[in-house]
Amino acid sequence: MEKLGLNTIREMFLDYFEKQGHFRRGSYSLIPESDKSLLLIGAGMAPLKPYFAGLETPPSKRMTTCQKCIRTGDLDNVGHTDRHGTFFEMLGNFSFGDYFKKEAITWSWDFATNVLKLSEEKLWVTIYEEDEEARGLWRDMIGIPEEKIVALGKDDNFWEIGVGGPCGPCSEIYFDRGEEHGCGRADCKPGCECDRYVEFWNLVFTQFIKEEDGSYTPLPHPNIDTGMGLERIACIMQDTSSIFDVDTIQYILKEVARVSGVKYQQGRADSDVSMRIITDHLRSMTFMISDGILPGNEGREYVLRRLIRRAARHGRLLGIEGPFLASLSEKVVDVSGKAYPELEKQRVFIHKVIAAEEANFAATIDQGMKIIEEYTQEMKDAQKSVLDGEKAFKLHDTYGFPIDLTREILAEAGFEVDQKGFEEAMAEQKARSQKQQEMEGAGWEEAATDFVFEGETEFVGYDQVGCRSVIKAMLVDHEPVEEIREGQKAVVILDKTPFYAESGGQASDTGLIYNDNGSATVDHVEKFQKVYVHHVTGRGGVLKSGDTILGGYNEIPRNRTAANHTATHMLHKALQEVLGSHVKQAGSSVTRDGLRFDFSHYQAMTAEEIRKVEEIVNNKIGHFIDVTTQVMPAKEAFKSGAMALFGEKYGDTVRVVSIGDFSKELCGGTHVKNTGQVGAFRILSESGVASGVRRIEAITGLGILEHYVKNENVLGSLTDVMKVSRENIMDKAASLLGEVKTLKKEIESQKQEKMAAGLGSLIDEAKDVNGVRLICKQFDDFGADDLRTIADGLRAKEKNIIMVFAAVRKGKVNFMVSVSDDLVEQGYHAGKLIKEIAKAAGGGGGGKANMAMAGAKDASKVGAAFAKAEELLG
Repeated sequence: MEKLGLNTIREMFLDYFEKQGHFRRGSYSLIPESDKSLLLIGAGMAPLKPYFAGLETPPSKRMTTCQKCIRTGDLDNVGHTDRHGTFFEMLGNFSFGDYFKKEAITWSWDFATNVLKLSEEKLWVTIYEEDEEARGLWRDMIGIPEEKIVALGKDDNFWEIGVGGPCGPCSEIYFDRGEEHGCGRADCKPGCECDRYVEFWNLVFTQFIKEEDGSYTPLPHPNIDTGMGLERIACIMQDTSSIFDVDTIQYILKEVARVSGVKYQQGRADSDVSMRIITDHLRSMTFMISDGILPGNEGREYVLRRLIRRAARHGRLLGIEGPFLASLSEKVVDVSGKAYPELEKQRVFIHKVIAAEEANFAATIDQGMKIIEEYTQEMKDAQKSVLDGEKAFKLHDTYGFPIDLTREILAEAGFEVDQKGFEEAMAEQKARSQKQQEMEGAGWEEAATDFVFEGETEFVGYDQVGCRSVIKAMLVDHEPVEEIREGQKAVVILDKTPFYAESGGQASDTGLIYNDNGSATVDHVEKFQKVYVHHVTGRGGVLKSGDTILGGYNEIPRNRTAANHTATHMLHKALQEVLGSHVKQAGSSVTRDGLRFDFSHYQAMTAEEIRKVEEIVNNKIGHFIDVTTQVMPAKEAFKSGAMALFGEKYGDTVRVVSIGDFSKELCGGTHVKNTGQVGAFRILSESGVASGVRRIEAITGLGILEHYVKNENVLGSLTDVMKVSRENIMDKAASLLGEVKTLKKEIESQKQEKMAAGLGSLIDEAKDVNGVRLICKQFDDFGADDLRTIADGLRAKEKNIIMVFAAVRKGKVNFMVSVSDDLVEQGYHAGKLIKEIAKAAGGGGGGKANMAMAGAKDASKVGAAFAKAEELLG
């Protein structure tokens, strides 16, 4: 048997089935295109579900793929076993109502024995115990001896996904690794729990539909779905039991060993585990980022963050200092880039994303590890074995430690995490931060459902400024009323409305409803299910339930809001062109005054990138491109390339907004008819709002003019105050800043001299407590750095001394405890002392044995804190 490389095996498989009339398709993205139930693609057939279900027409009735897959269900086992990995490749050949068992079995055997040259003596097969057709084909057509065909039950050899879904028996091909890998039993064969027989190819014969009564109805056109793990067959072809010894994976692992300076499989099991974890996670993170996934705190983004941070932590365990994952990702691209061109295309982008996430984690990992060490010591002292869920959540929320990383670190020390408590703390935090989009006067929804007319409000505001409507219901203070008068705040339901309701980040319209008997201003509009709810204020006269009214929105605010909304679409597309296809909308706000656009990106934009984005948008505005809308079936919209927000639920019919051939998005908002109506576009700021999420705030049209006038007024006021002309204002500002800097230096110098002169008097204030000199001193308007300077000065000259200082500024207090080196050697610990001292003033903190800092809110309790210090030493 020739030892074949993994890349060679992949190409041989795809080439073989292409010659059997199969359409050869590249791997689908790891991001599921239409299956919202999946975070990531974890099986070869997952992207093909619409074809198997008959929802979409496949490009061919025969297909073959090598699908990249991610699974993290066994994350804790990765690195500890020979076979577990988060990333793997799945080879497959598929038939959608074309060929069936005979061809699938024939080709699988032919490829295994004649192409891969596996010895027939080493091969066994399993079948479903009731599938006599498969038994006959293996025995009579292929010629496998009856004793090498193993019949297994439903749990092993029958695939189904529930009532109403396709299902069917399966048949698997096994490779016999030899008696030396077995359990020694005479009846050892496939199905045994030992490691002798390795399953490498699963043939699923999808031939039934499972009915509600448990019976099976034959499909008129049965399907074939096969899967062969590429890493697993590579292990067989390269005569190794570990995926980490496969040539392409070993190529990456060797570089991990070189960078760490640690030799692989040289007696240190813990180091071997770390190297395997890093190697596996490098493959996953590289492929995930190449498909546009960025580190974040939700969903697949969180999966990526977990993998990067887990790998970074294991790098530290190996002694690697500084960032290293970004450079190692190059090895993944080198070894897999030919088969997956997206890797090569995104090489620089992958490097940047990993480097940014490494830097983010590096900023908190040391602090987080110190906290874990403190928690571990506390549990040891209290003889506890489980870390509180709230503390685990603090590590997650404050220091960026994914829960599984905390769990892994604690497990190494023999401790566990209160998972339930962690999840409860997580849920509480989400509940606190969740933005409640409720109507003014909460509780109207419950009342509304009791009387709101059946049906829905007809929205005509895309094409009409105003319309005639009928008042169907009114609410005042949550109660139904028959009429409203001047000054009353009410909620009004209309059968038809021109007013846009707040949704999709766009602010609602405002305007007026009126008839001959009365009128009311429309202050805000929201949508409850399919009913538009108008918040109004009575202006004069009386409006009654059942009245026919005329309603119209304020055109200038609507037009300005529409211009800003169209600008967000152009901004979205421009960001993708400048920064990359990974940019996705993460939130937006559109009002008459401007726009806010949140998007996925791993680092701050440069000034040049911002300039390019502005240039692109203004170029499209200057070309006066028509903006069109079209209502179409959702499937058709997706096929046309319309952008949709991930996680959003769309109905069967959607509205598509197109800006020429530049931008196409699913959107229910209002827009201008032509980009020229936007006027101009200007970015005011670009900032970070969360890890991996950036925010742009911008203005258009009249908003730019208003911004200019405002700045002109500020500039005019500055010239008056500074008594300087506009031409010389920069020189004047630079001169003033220089003077301020000089004065600050003089003040600081005087402060340092004063502190140095005061060191002697501080020693005189020392109090003997149990043989230790204790200095407790409050400093007003001093900072933490000032306290360190004083403490360092004393520690350099004195022994047998403990200093407890409090810096009070604006009602808040910072404590510092400093312990001389000789007392540290005797067991005194500043970090432990300050915890109790700060607690007396309602604060908390910690630190090293020789120096520790803490904050507190109650400056009136400084005396109590000093008393606590004396008590602790006494």
